[in-house]
Amino acid sequence: MAQAIISPHFCSPYPVDLGIIRQVLSGNFSVKDVNGNIVFKVKGAFLSLRERRVLVWESHCHSSKFKRSTHHRWEVYRGDSTDSRNLVFSVKKSSVVQLRTNLHVFLANNKGEYAPDFKVKGSWFEQSCVVYSGKSKSSNIFAEMHKKHTVTSVLFGKDNFMVTVYPGVDQALIVALIVILNEINFSDSDSGSGGG
Repeated sequence: MAQAIISPHFCSPYPVDLGIIRQVLSGNFSVKDVNGNIVFKVKGAFLSLRERRVLVWESHCHSSKFKRSTHHRWEVYRGDSTDSRNLVFSVKKSSVVQLRTNLHVFLANNKGEYAPDFKVKGSWFEQSCVVYSGKSKSSNIFAEMHKKHTVTSVLFGKDNFMVTVYPGVDQALIVALIVILNEINFSDSDSGSGGG
């Protein structure tokens, strides 16, 4: 069972389905619960759309900031600071050359990074991904994402996805990982390295 990584407020004792809507032109995201209420927003930082993102919740009062520190590594911080004391976790590709994106997630206290705390397998372009436990030999699944096809998504230039977050798993962590997966896949396609 996972623990709260970003916020205990987003660890539910039951599975939670979230709708993730990506605005194609702006690259911003909104995340809604099954009742249509906005739970999270993910925005690009001013003048740095691809390099930094801010995950906002609870009426914009709380946030986590994430930024690309190297070409294939992202770091997620608590609050607005990017001070190393506020590092929550980092994400990197499991290898440089990949046919399908595999990410390794390391919590801030995992200094040696010998084994990832979580793994993300999938692709934004394949329209699916799975978040697993990184340390166990079994394949404990923490969340699964799949494409949601709607008429409005086609007409209004939005990518719609559904993610099921399993009990006890931090929903803010899962949303951050999905956005980072998107950023890594789009940066690979922009650079022509074909990481999706």
